[in-house]
Amino acid sequence: MLIDIKVPVLAESVAEATLLTWQKHVGDQVKRGDTLIDIETDKVTLEVSAMNNGIITEIIRDDGEIVQSDEVIAKIETEADSATMAEQPAQQSLPEMGPTHRMTAADASPKLSPAVRNMLEEHELNAADISHDNDRITKEDVIKHLGQSTQTAVSSKSADSEVTENNAPPPVTKAETATEPVTASPTVQEIPALISSTGDRPEEIVPMTQLRKHAAKRLLGAQKENAILTTFNEINLEPVMDIRTRYKDEFQKIHDVKLGFMSFFTCAAIEALKKFPVINASVDGDNIVYHGYFDIGIAVSSPRGLVVPIIHDADLLSLAEIETRIRDYGVKAKDGKLTMDDLTGGTFTITNGGVFGSLLSTPIINPPQSAILGMHSIQQRPVAENNELVIKPMMYIALSYDHRIIDGREAVQFLVMLKKLLEDPARLLLQI
Repeated sequence: MLIDIKVPVLAESVAEATLLTWQKHVGDQVKRGDTLIDIETDKVTLEVSAMNNGIITEIIRDDGEIVQSDEVIAKIETEADSATMAEQPAQQSLPEMGPTHRMTAADASPKLSPAVRNMLEEHELNAADISHDNDRITKEDVIKHLGQSTQTAVSSKSADSEVTENNAPPPVTKAETATEPVTASPTVQEIPALISSTGDRPEEIVPMTQLRKHAAKRLLGAQKENAILTTFNEINLEPVMDIRTRYKDEFQKIHDVKLGFMSFFTCAAIEALKKFPVINASVDGDNIVYHGYFDIGIAVSSPRGLVVPIIHDADLLSLAEIETRIRDYGVKAKDGKLTMDDLTGGTFTITNGGVFGSLLSTPIINPPQSAILGMHSIQQRPVAENNELVIKPMMYIALSYDHRIIDGREAVQFLVMLKKLLEDPARLLLQI
């Protein structure tokens, strides 16, 4: 019986997706659960797996093609006899792999996350060449391999340069395992094979990833379709920092998660949204949709770019539960394991450019939402308090909003309320 392989059902806000690289080919035997191909949207990379045992009889859509939700991309024959299933893959594999590389049950391929597959594809690497522990190749394994390859190339180049003019560009240093969130922009350490070494002014044209293309399209659309305006304020975070200093150890011991700033800002934003519900609303044609729930998007940096997982019904969660959700989303984003459900929905977004050192910015709203809050670096700055000049830990905050439905008065008062709640955290407890 022929079984259709379809694109997973995408979120309403995701119009299309891009096929990456087929892991299986026509004639290959597959087992239930085998990964067939990864599909990239503007939000996340999804794995399409075989739902039945059988043989791939047809691949309808090829690598790199744009596909729609629930579209048929391949077919699997589930009733092929066992002799055909055993013979056909072997005949196709032998010319490519050779007798010494034939896979056995004891020599299974290492597990690869979508993020790792993307890195291997971008750098044209073979998974078999990557040193790794256990049965999985991690992003750190690939970065380490790239660093070793670069070091070898530099050593070879140094030897050649002894008999040529000494006008080569500085050698590329060994890549290090990232401890900060990794951005999607390639660096010299991450793409040594792509850097041109002609003269002392190297450059290379690197194509945008599909994720970057989709993100660019959505951001341009947001600027064209919304009347975006940004208003600013600043917050004295000394009260929040005092609470964190006093209770952080006990908090982590009890809840098994660190007490950060994001949970305070999320709770404060929710209380402010309750008082100014239009900022939690969205535009639907000529109508304004007021949401009676609070699904807060938290911008998270991943190896493939910025993603915004959603904390659904955040108003029903405690500080500890919010911190746990944020931590789990950060881990999933790093490992490329965010699902479509994680990224679907959202009525309001918070983004923290301060973790990268941003002092001030004007964030772009995430349609169909109508507002986004931007956090920034905490700096010790002189401020006037009780007619005296004192040094306080200050943060600039920014609210970008759709001026079609949100007036400046409401936007300013929203930030003022946020400032009151965070400068006097007892208000959060009393909800005043």
